[in-house]
Amino acid sequence: MKESFGHMMSHTISDYFHFDDQFFHTLKPLFLKPGFLTTEYLAGRRARYLHPVKMYIFISLVYFIVLFQTGHNPVKVNHAIPGKSTDVKLLIDSIEKDPDIPTFLKEKAISELKKDNQKDGVITVTDDDANSSKYFLSPTGNDTSYNAYLVTQKKLPENKKDSFFLQLYNKKAFAYKAEYGERTKEVILEQFKHNIPKMMFLMLPLCALILMITFWNNRKYYVEYLIYSFHLHCFLFLFLTILMILEWLYPANWRGVTSWLNLLATIAIIWYIYKSLKVVYQRSTLRTITKLIGASFMYMIAFTACVTVAFLITAILA
Repeated sequence: MKESFGHMMSHTISDYFHFDDQFFHTLKPLFLKPGFLTTEYLAGRRARYLHPVKMYIFISLVYFIVLFQTGHNPVKVNHAIPGKSTDVKLLIDSIEKDPDIPTFLKEKAISELKKDNQKDGVITVTDDDANSSKYFLSPTGNDTSYNAYLVTQKKLPENKKDSFFLQLYNKKAFAYKAEYGERTKEVILEQFKHNIPKMMFLMLPLCALILMITFWNNRKYYVEYLIYSFHLHCFLFLFLTILMILEWLYPANWRGVTSWLNLLATIAIIWYIYKSLKVVYQRSTLRTITKLIGASFMYMIAFTACVTVAFLITAILA
């Protein structure tokens, strides 16, 4: 049976407002009642709230869009600016007073300007990103091409040849040098940036496994730890999104606000995680704190390992 246009639109609109109603109904307990959504979901009271996986996909999408979107073009600095050192000070002052440049971009531009060198009345601005890209993933040895590298390797005795992984590294390094040249670092980092959301999604099962190990005596199923992991990351991503938007909104000359805001945000996140763990897993205050420290340590190790692996995979496949 064919579906009419009106029937399709009515279903689309109803589904949209159903999602909209569930989402906003879920926001309040997500922020104000740590652990509440997880306990409600595990107790079977789920109809009123947005499914944790659906909520995570939506919130993480918004988070990474905001994270990677500066909203402004980077501040461009000429490589040769005629004048004296006072010109740099004036340029720094103009950047600091410009209300249209976000705080984080101002700090980056100012830090680059402070690395300037003055010679013969010309202020030379060092371009760290461009210089570092020349030496990023450079091939080992002095060979000028991969074919020359292979010839060199064939001439060496077996015990002096590069290992399989070093040969693979050099193959990719020469390929990057030939295709991208000085843009190698930029290309890899850009591709790695797009892989971060995928990496974070894979971190969720690892986070659930860490919680399962940490709270083993609770005898819960793995999926129950996974539900909590989804809810926790939803809060973290949404909370950090709000912080980034606030940083864009307040005047850029409020330099001290960022430090205080970051401090308060750190305290709020730690308290939220502690409170949610205590609500969901019903441990004493001391046991919850020790479990939190242990789980955080394991999470950081897992996160570092995932970032390293994701970067290596990006470098190999990019």
